[in-house]
This record gives sequence, structure tokens and C-alpha cells, in this order.
Amino acid sequence: MALNPRRTALLICDVQERFRGAIHQFDAVAATINRMLKAAAILELKVITTEQNPKALGHTIPELTQTINALPAHLNLGTYEKSKFSMLTPEVCKVLGGRFATLADPAAKADPEGIERIIVVGIESHVCVLQTSLEAARLSAKDGGPAPIVIADAVSSVNAPEVPLALDRLRAAGVDVGSSESVLFQLMGDAGQPNFREFQRLIKGEIDNTKSSLKALL
Repeated sequence: MALNPRRTALLICDVQERFRGAIHQFDAVAATINRMLKAAAILELKVITTEQNPKALGHTIPELTQTINALPAHLNLGTYEKSKFSMLTPEVCKVLGGRFATLADPAAKADPEGIERIIVVGIESHVCVLQTSLEAARLSAKDGGPAPIVIADAVSSVNAPEVPLALDRLRAAGVDVGSSESVLFQLMGDAGQPNFREFQRLIKGEIDNTKSSLKALL
């Protein structure tokens, strides 16, 4: 089933400097997220980034920040500080709009043209990624909208055994768990699209990185 990239947002969760030496296979996670950001520019996929307490934990790592800043302005929806573990803060929900506006303000009406689905990547799998995705899944159960997606080769934790446990919890809660390449092809949807050749070049050019990240993280 195809995904509508114009109604979908990529949420990058807390990939900050302080975590670089602590997270299991941090570089593999960063490589997958960078690949998804490059694809976002081709697919017209909107991106939101969060940072957990950046005064203490630092900002988003430079290799991702550079790619995020290179996105067209209408795709980069901003970077937001948070203390809440879930990324779905009132500020982020307002920016997402669509169904998510009701999380920021229960009296708000969902914008039928806003974001309807989120793709979550980042760290940590069992904390911020999990709580973001569970909150989005509860919204799906309430309004019948599409479930959030978590990219299995783009999430990790300090302790490696936490990752499969978190992914199992997410699946049980109705969250869609997939690989980066699989979800990107869902977003592409059709090889007849005019941007398919550019997309295909990216996928082929990243094939070694994709294999490496899958091996490291799965």
C-alpha cells in the first residue's frame, strides 16, 4: 500500500551529540536517518526534529543538521526543544496540524489537509521513540486514522536488548514497524512517478549503507 508523502511527516527524535558514544550502533542509526532525509527532499516529505534538554545533552548531530538545513523551507518544519519524553508536545502537534492538532487542543478540529501519519526515527527506542509512537497509536485507536510507523533500522537504545523489546511492544500496540527501504518505497508508490529515477539513484547509491545498518541494528 502506498503512503501519501504530502500527508506524512518524518519525526527525528533526539539524535544529539551527548548520545553519540552511548547508543548502541549510533552511527548506523544516523546513517539510516540521513538516507531518509535525502529521500524526504525527493519525495516532498515534511520533517520535524526534536531535542531532549539540549542545554545538557547538546544539539542534533552535525551530519544530520546539515542535511536537514539543506531541505527546502516548506519541508523543514523546525527543531523543537522538549522535556516531555514523547515528541508530541503541544508545539509539535500544532505544527503537524491535521489529526494531531487535537492532541494540542482537544477542542480543535482536525484539518483534513494536514498531516495524517507520522514516521518515527531516533533514540531511545524504549523511551522517547516508544512514548511518541504509543501516543500516536492511541490517537489512531480513537479517531480511526492511520497508525504511526517506526523504522526498525533507524532506532536504538543505550542497551541493545531494549530495542527488540520496544519494537515488540509497539507492534502489540498497533504501531507499524518496517525497514527504511520498505517504507521509502511505500512513499514512492509508483515507478511511473517523474521523481522515480532520482529516488532510484539514491537507493542504489546507498545500498552498502543500507546493508550495513540492517546488519548492525537487526
